[in-house]
Amino acid sequence: MTEGTDPSPAPTRPAVVPPKRGSRVRMSAAQRREQLIAIGRLVFAERGFDATSIEEVAARAKVSKPVVYEHFGGKEGLYAVVVDREVRALLDRVTTALTAGHPRELLEQAALSLLGYIEEETSGFRVLVRESPLMSATGNFSSVLNDVAHQVEHILGAEFSSRGYDPKLAELYAQALVGMVALAGRWWLEVRKPRKEAVAAHLVNLAWNGLSHLEPKPALLTRRQR
Repeated sequence: MTEGTDPSPAPTRPAVVPPKRGSRVRMSAAQRREQLIAIGRLVFAERGFDATSIEEVAARAKVSKPVVYEHFGGKEGLYAVVVDREVRALLDRVTTALTAGHPRELLEQAALSLLGYIEEETSGFRVLVRESPLMSATGNFSSVLNDVAHQVEHILGAEFSSRGYDPKLAELYAQALVGMVALAGRWWLEVRKPRKEAVAAHLVNLAWNGLSHLEPKPALLTRRQR
């Protein structure tokens, strides 16, 4: 287990409220840890990793800097726990949503679950999509998208085989579909129009109607004209 990785299962969002100014709140070690994670999540979302300081996290929590260091060893440790929780929360949300049998419904569920996460857990999504030198291939937004794409790949692979397409290309199409939804989600994070149900419907419309008219062996038009 690497330093800063949170060993606990993906948690339900803790109802942690930072103490009011001038108040003194006595917390258990576990409560203090959850409070620091919640505050760190907000600050990382607002400022990004580089601009966040332990001083600010400690000030918002009304504790001294050594308290933060005691729980996480530093900013890197706190950030790793925040990212680890968000990665697992988003992946759990998406995988739990994939319950339908029909491929189009599965695409709808995947799109809605990602947009729902963006809508309900905006700070967490901002943390995941911000670039950081600490982000590795196993603990960032890209890793979540890869995990989701692998699940979509299995769905497409079976569909491709039944329609006479090359199932080896399912991975390429899965990456393209998931990437399309993720990029649209980053755009929607800022504009929030139209409603997420409409966004999901349009994304699935583009994906599904494109998939339903696939050419078995597509070629570039510019190549055909030569």
